[in-house]
Amino acid sequence: QVQLVNSGGGSVQTGGSLRLACTISGYRDTNYCMAWFRQTPGQEREAIAAINNDGKIKYADSVKDRFTVSMANGKAIMDGKAILSLDLNNLKPEDTAMYYCAAEGWCPSNGRGELVWHDAADFPYWGQGTQVTVSS
Repeated sequence: QVQLVNSGGGSVQTGGSLRLACTISGYRDTNYCMAWFRQTPGQEREAIAAINNDGKIKYADSVKDRFTVSMANGKAIMDGKAILSLDLNNLKPEDTAMYYCAAEGWCPSNGRGELVWHDAADFPYWGQGTQVTVSS
């Protein structure tokens, strides 16, 4: 059984930083597509970062150059040692949301080999979410 557990998050002032983590267990494939989504009340989940087993990365324009996604021990994902992280820097009030990690078997890509976005519905595995609140 695949389990994703979110940690990190919290409350910071504008310009502050946070690190979110997502531990992954029970995943039985060396291929993966890991993503971070965020959601505010009444809105759909928004994909903000994705990384695959080849190390390809994609960011939403709203977080590019401020957020960094990484995967530690990705080659050991089947041993339950992989950790997905998201470093959030230069935070703004509009970054306030519930943040979720998500996993599935592959990330779609375009003809240039660049990752393209999955819909949230395409991800079968989700963390429980962690709240990020940025005050002005």
